[in-house]
Amino acid sequence: MADELGMTITDAAAALRSGELTSVALTTSLLDRIGALNETLGAFVTVTAEGALAAAAAADADFAAGVDKGPLQGIPLAVKDIISTHDAPTTANSRILAPGWGGGVDAPVVARLRAAGSVILGKTTTSEFAIGQPDPDKGFLVPHNPWDLDRTPAGSSSGTGVAVAAGLALGGLGTDTGGSVRGPASVNGHSGLKVTFGRVPKSGVAPLGYSLDSVGPMARSALDCALLLSVMAGYDASDPDAATAPVDEYTAALDGSVEGVRIGLPMPYFFDAPGLDDEVRDAVLAATAVLGGAGASVVETTALPHAGQAKDATIITMLGEAFAYHHLDLISRWETYGRFTRIVLARGAMASAGDYAQAQRFRTMFRREVAAALADLDVLITPTSPTPAAIAADMVPERLLVGPGFTPQWNLTGLPALAVPCGFSSSGLPLSMQIIGKPFAEATVLKVADAYQRLTDFHLHVPPVAALAAA
Repeated sequence: MADELGMTITDAAAALRSGELTSVALTTSLLDRIGALNETLGAFVTVTAEGALAAAAAADADFAAGVDKGPLQGIPLAVKDIISTHDAPTTANSRILAPGWGGGVDAPVVARLRAAGSVILGKTTTSEFAIGQPDPDKGFLVPHNPWDLDRTPAGSSSGTGVAVAAGLALGGLGTDTGGSVRGPASVNGHSGLKVTFGRVPKSGVAPLGYSLDSVGPMARSALDCALLLSVMAGYDASDPDAATAPVDEYTAALDGSVEGVRIGLPMPYFFDAPGLDDEVRDAVLAATAVLGGAGASVVETTALPHAGQAKDATIITMLGEAFAYHHLDLISRWETYGRFTRIVLARGAMASAGDYAQAQRFRTMFRREVAAALADLDVLITPTSPTPAAIAADMVPERLLVGPGFTPQWNLTGLPALAVPCGFSSSGLPLSMQIIGKPFAEATVLKVADAYQRLTDFHLHVPPVAALAAA
């Protein structure tokens, strides 16, 4: 079991094709690890062991027959529990969602992974409806950061982030409305991509913010995220927001070179906001120096003076859209929601229609501001999170409103943004940088991240899960 702890999807795909490993053996190993660690880490809500082993056996049979469906064949993955699957209920970590929500069918993104031969291990824990901290009184497992059990694994794609970091899955699906893929990737020490709005179909996903939501890959490396995205991306008529833009050859773009790539560092707010940890800032600047040394052009810019307001506009938009979805249930089933979730959702009632309209006016302006900033650049780089993982007991809903945030801006603009490990704090916690690209330029974002990961190994570090297993 220990042999698979730090394995990437890329490593496993090669081992499966060489005959060094079978999908059944790999899946069994990960199911054993889940059994040993899940009560401690709280990564999975539901484990679909029987279906996973059947899918693994089918993948092995295909390999034996000379059938190769691509690099995800036989790869065990996890799915956030607000995404519908045919073989497990979708709960959104809540007692509110109807038991039959999703109709017992796979969301398009899950169906695509299965068609590519992936093995779905189960459904992972999430913040309630992707916005409220888990309420232990509601009976769901509470996820914990595998680097320090007293610290937050961040949300809302907490379980998938924990599963990837702790070696319970080789990759998986998260959703991102204001940072819910990138936050967990940041504090758990792996890679996570928020895609361009509409790049991956989000039908079959319980909504949070209609105009902000996206489904993204979470995995140890940028290359692994590229492999996942190659299967996940593309138009689907069931999603009214699905984009028709062509899907790039993501893995082909990852050639290890950043020669001539133009990187901008938006210094105001992202590098000087009150509350930004010095170790985070220094690690991100050191990472950009590595890229500069590899041939990239790195320049500081002051071109995004409204970044702080953009975070606030995203929160107003998200809370307004979330309140619209939950309004009637909040009235009739207030106590059924977790105690943290209902308070956050109710804040949406405090924003007027005028507030929402003004946020959308600002959104248009900020999109233009960002487009102008990127006109002569290929990517922007910022910290992902202002601090390393916080103590879980200190996490209160107000942090969402008053603290600095470096991820929501890119949901507001709909741009792709990738969280990448770039070091460790003095207390041994993962640190992360965020790479932001132009619309549908995931290939460029992934290329920069992959080049960095070929020069560093922060993404390959794993938490001391052997000690956790004995805890």
